[in-house]
Amino acid sequence: MPIQLNTLSQSSLQDYNDCPRRFELRYLEQLAYPAIETEPALENERHQKEGEYFHRLAQQYFVGIPAEQIAKLANTENLQRWWTNFSNAGNLTGLKDLSGLKTEITLSAPLGKFRLVAKYDLIGFDHEKIYIYDWKTYRKRPKNEWLAIRWQTRVYRALLVQAGAHLNSGKAVQSEQIEMVYWFPDFPNDPARFAYKTDQFKRDWDALTKLADEIASASSFPKTDEVSKCSYCPYRSYCNRGVRAGDALEAELETEAEELFDINFEQIGEIEF
Repeated sequence: MPIQLNTLSQSSLQDYNDCPRRFELRYLEQLAYPAIETEPALENERHQKEGEYFHRLAQQYFVGIPAEQIAKLANTENLQRWWTNFSNAGNLTGLKDLSGLKTEITLSAPLGKFRLVAKYDLIGFDHEKIYIYDWKTYRKRPKNEWLAIRWQTRVYRALLVQAGAHLNSGKAVQSEQIEMVYWFPDFPNDPARFAYKTDQFKRDWDALTKLADEIASASSFPKTDEVSKCSYCPYRSYCNRGVRAGDALEAELETEAEELFDINFEQIGEIEF
């Protein structure tokens, strides 16, 4: 029997956008992954875990642990390279006052019958500007045009407008204050930057509201017509859409790992119902 879904995230919205059937199996049925996502499987799993570990290293740095101490924890070839690039970036954020940095912040706001939840790698405040930083350990640098239309880019900026006042000394966050920056440890000199505007926010929030209403009222969750996406889907055997997994380099640009939230809503910045 499907569970009652209470929250939506950029990952679940992206899954619904890409394939409603995958959304149903993953979030409503909560089925275990029956198929290997990508080939080679072990290499891809190791890369994902290293990516998660890099996020922890970056978090430790921004809460004040000395870089030399953190460097000792970078104990694989990938982690050593990523950490070296991170360290060589100097003041990666470009902010003059690093006291305005907030790491691993979770925000939440009502969205139709759901709560929209997002966990931010780093948010930086610099006078009137507010920067969202997100670390992406992709092995292939994605195009900015691709990143711009992903739900993460849209959700993270829009949710900061909706629920970020308590991070901004109680003042409402304006769309024009926000810039989102994706930083790639394997492409340290080529970050992707996305400013924001009021009309973009309105379009994004209207689209999010419409999507949430569609999910809430859905009576069926059809399979995607884009069969090529199925190569990267761990649920493809449920849909009789192949056995062989897709290539890992392509898959990491097509699939999003879901953030596992241990949510205490009393500690999350939000706006009230």
